[in-house]
Amino acid sequence: MNTATTSIPDQKKVGMVSLGCPKALVDSERILTRLRADGYAMSPDYTGADVVLVNTCGFLDSAKEESLQAIGEAIAENGRVIVTGCMGEEADVIRAAHPSVLAITGAHQYEQVVEAVHEHAPPSQGPFVDLIPQPDVKLTPRHYSYLKISEGCNHSCAFCIIPDLRGKLASRRVDAVLREAEKLVAAGTKELLVISQDTSAYGVDMRHEERDWKGHPVRAHMTDLARELGQLDIGGGTPPWVRLHYVYPYPHVDAVIPLMAEGLLTPYLDIPFQHASPSVLRAMKRPANEAKVLERLKSWRTICPDIAIRSSFVVGFPGETEEDFQYLLNWLEEAQLDRVGAFRFEPVEGAQANALPNPVPEEVKEERYARVMDLTARISAEKLAAKVGRTLSVIIDEVGEPDEDGDIGATGRSQADAPEIDGAVYLRNVRSDLSQGDIVQVYVEDSDEHDLFGVIA
Repeated sequence: MNTATTSIPDQKKVGMVSLGCPKALVDSERILTRLRADGYAMSPDYTGADVVLVNTCGFLDSAKEESLQAIGEAIAENGRVIVTGCMGEEADVIRAAHPSVLAITGAHQYEQVVEAVHEHAPPSQGPFVDLIPQPDVKLTPRHYSYLKISEGCNHSCAFCIIPDLRGKLASRRVDAVLREAEKLVAAGTKELLVISQDTSAYGVDMRHEERDWKGHPVRAHMTDLARELGQLDIGGGTPPWVRLHYVYPYPHVDAVIPLMAEGLLTPYLDIPFQHASPSVLRAMKRPANEAKVLERLKSWRTICPDIAIRSSFVVGFPGETEEDFQYLLNWLEEAQLDRVGAFRFEPVEGAQANALPNPVPEEVKEERYARVMDLTARISAEKLAAKVGRTLSVIIDEVGEPDEDGDIGATGRSQADAPEIDGAVYLRNVRSDLSQGDIVQVYVEDSDEHDLFGVIA
């Protein structure tokens, strides 16, 4: 359950369970913001809610099972449940498991969700509800925010059904994105996490200029948008941290690296490589340009030595041979990526990959997964060890309570760390006035495979 707010007598309350990726989290925030504007309060638990929304994930079978379990828990605890999100496209499956759900809607169907809430828990429009200020609902801490710049995807990867769930690429107007970013920064956001299904494709479906909040012309293009975001001000002429996620390595991505070197963008790229073997990439229906990517990684690091590259890889894809897998390991050794996640291939209902021959046995998937994680953990440990003795900018996520000796610890992240998915920086004996969202300079004293440890410089 997420977020609570002060309510007035008889004001209807809505609970929310948000599952899946950050893009779904943004959908949840938009739904709750609309409902709050309609006079609803947010409930922090099941028992206090007049209706519970479950925003589901339907990407993998394991995610679908998690969604069904969450729906069942909400029904058991509350009984009045509305389902939305990606798994909402499979209403028959949901109703077969949970016939008592009140309504089911699909991904980013905001109007339909709100209408369902109005139908099953009509808002209490008291005499003062419309006079209460209704700020946007955030499900993340105040100091960082996800900024979704488009919906859908134009790729047809063999293992993915996102285009079926969310449709083709539909970019948001650049002026709308910039207005939202400016509003978030004005409200205290110091880190903007730019997300979509394909961030580097932003604007390819829009062939006209927009205007920024100052009236200047801006192309609907990733590079132009990134530059504008980097010119926002969180105070004292300091730009926010602008972190780019889900960036396919199209040629024009090269143009954002100098912006990182200039300090306008956080030196971080999240690139979904998925594999390196040319034969596996072809089977996945993804571009097989792994050699060129290695050359570009070297070029990027020359321009911006502190750039951190994050990616994820699928092991055990149908037809993946030991030779293919060894190719991936060799590529990772040469690429020296900073952050790596790995996933065992899992069939997704409706995906093309399900029909491919030569499935990889589960025990082989497990063994390959372990080998990838061992290799990437070693690389991560080596790269983090090289930061010992340096002073880094760190954004504070959490400040602890004093221990019996009066010492206070804190947890933060460097510019190489995205929230929830990457490592952390643990601070020792910080000052008592340190607050969540502060950006401080930290001297790194030591490290392990995933995290850094240090003191405020």
